[in-house]
Amino acid sequence: MSRRQTEEAVAEAVPLKAARAGAATGGGPGTTDPLVGELRRAGLLPLLVLHLLAGGPSYGNALIEGISVSTGGLISVNPNTMYPLLRSLEENELVTGEWEHPERRSRRFYAITEQGEGERQRLAAEIKPRLDQVASALDLLRRVL
Repeated sequence: MSRRQTEEAVAEAVPLKAARAGAATGGGPGTTDPLVGELRRAGLLPLLVLHLLAGGPSYGNALIEGISVSTGGLISVNPNTMYPLLRSLEENELVTGEWEHPERRSRRFYAITEQGEGERQRLAAEIKPRLDQVASALDLLRRVL
């Protein structure tokens, strides 16, 4: 593969604006990293949460760990991101939440709703082409380098 083909593949997978933002700040997994950051802005975190909840009810810290494991550590989520996301998903009726011990605040378990399953499928269909572009660009880079 030529250098030009490599540059074109990367440009196709990551918009120039996102790449410049990531380069300017140093990036990092899941923040302004031009590859992952663009996917996060496209709805990757809600998709991952809904995907994990499709496997059964879970609570915030377990979802944080599940995202890290399922992405091979590429994406890390902190509680300051996870819990507002879960509240938003609950407000939008994509998930339901129940306290483990209703008489006192304990772990809050979340479950996906029927509406949440529809949103999971919509997000997956929307994000899949972007994931394919990133995977293709990385595969090309791996072959070239």
